[in-house]
Amino acid sequence: MISLSTEIAGLEFRNPILPAAGPIVRNGASLIEIANKGAGGLVAKTVSTEPAEVPRPNMAKIGDGLMNAELWSEIPLEQWVEKEYPKAKEAGLPLIASIGYTAEEIEEIAPQVAEAGVDGLEFSTHYLGHDPSPVVEAVEAAKSVVDLPVFVKLSPHVLDITDFAKSAEDAGADGIVAINTVGPALTIDVNSERPIMGSENGYGWLSGPAIKPIAVRCVADIARAVDIPIFGVGGIKDEQDVAEFLMAGASAVQICTAAITRGTKIFGLIADNLRKFMNARGYNSIEELSGVALRHLPEEPLRTTAKQPEVLTSDCTGCGLCVKHCTFDAVTIVGGKARIDPAKCTGCGLCVSVCPPEALRF
Repeated sequence: MISLSTEIAGLEFRNPILPAAGPIVRNGASLIEIANKGAGGLVAKTVSTEPAEVPRPNMAKIGDGLMNAELWSEIPLEQWVEKEYPKAKEAGLPLIASIGYTAEEIEEIAPQVAEAGVDGLEFSTHYLGHDPSPVVEAVEAAKSVVDLPVFVKLSPHVLDITDFAKSAEDAGADGIVAINTVGPALTIDVNSERPIMGSENGYGWLSGPAIKPIAVRCVADIARAVDIPIFGVGGIKDEQDVAEFLMAGASAVQICTAAITRGTKIFGLIADNLRKFMNARGYNSIEELSGVALRHLPEEPLRTTAKQPEVLTSDCTGCGLCVKHCTFDAVTIVGGKARIDPAKCTGCGLCVSVCPPEALRF
């Protein structure tokens, strides 16, 4: 029987698909909604000692992703402690409070959110620069005032993300969350000639599918550097993305952008489809799936000899996407099926990645 449950730092999640801190988890009611839509656990929007003054506009769709100039919660800490966290706890799922940002702020905030009944703490390094010392100080501050699991959310912009992860582990962190959004970035409204974001300089942060390969690489690097569990975050839209993060070494994932662009129903949908994915491939648990790709990373040699993809004619629909994408004119459709010319094929692999029915493989 397939089990989607996963245990991280003593917290039991019914499945490995959680929301990431952001506008979809802005208050207790939204957290309850996401629980009802099938999330395996909950992460609340980041709070700090003072409510944020969020610029507007602060979100824009960029392709399949988002640009955002969001900050931490606009709701006062006192309201989170007295109302929002207790409301979210009614869902009966593990609740992680995201808090920030300095050691001093965390030392002040952590005891208050702990008293509200949260089950773990996550804090972001988004604004802490390239020196891991503030991360160490923040972890030590949290661990000195509460007896809860502490998870450190890492930015992809640090000089060496494994150094940050190891420093956090050495300081007592119970897990890593990787990664935060990418940026700063800039988009211009060509009609008004102005930045789309209402923030200073019009800058924002990019999320969504474009950052997923960066996030997967960071998770794989961290997984080989530390012995504490990892939440993978960045560009997840379906069960295959979840499986990719798990194979790279994550024990669970967090989603925000896809829940904004496609609705919060995706939590249950992805969980159901992940179960089907695992069943089709013979995985019985998240633990079996976690880290299975890592054994291929250190030993995998640089491949320079062209290898022609195999066409699974029984699965090929003759849609022609492989023909359209092949820059070497090596693919044609013959008798309604793809055919590859070995004299022209360079083995680049693009056709394999665009085939909807997965009828091409190496």
